[in-house]
Amino acid sequence: MPDDTVPVESNHAEARQGRKNAEDRRAVADRARDSAEEDRAAAESAREQAERLRAFAEEARALREQYREELELVRHERESLRHAAEETRQAAEDARHATIAAVAATADSLRTSLAQMQFLEEARNTLERFKPKKGDIQ
Repeated sequence: MPDDTVPVESNHAEARQGRKNAEDRRAVADRARDSAEEDRAAAESAREQAERLRAFAEEARALREQYREELELVRHERESLRHAAEETRQAAEDARHATIAAVAATADSLRTSLAQMQFLEEARNTLERFKPKKGDIQ
């Protein structure tokens, strides 16, 4: 009978070793499952962060487009102001020429008036000379 107990002890030892190996494999599988879960959570976090970055990129694109449109408006306004300034400069130049012409016309008018006044003064003087004086024979 001693031969019968040895194989049972050997079977118990193998069974214990098998259980230990199974527990070790289960622990490895648990660690692998935990690692996979952590990887899944990290991937989900990365996906959420990528989505936020995509949203920020879209906002940045929209802002860049708005800035570009506003810059184009500023360029058009600046060009309009440049044209208005050129028209104003031309109008001022025309007004200067008109003022010079008006001053020249006024000077001509004053010269004509002066000549008329001198003529009238000479005519008065001439008439005064021909006018009979008291005591002259008529």
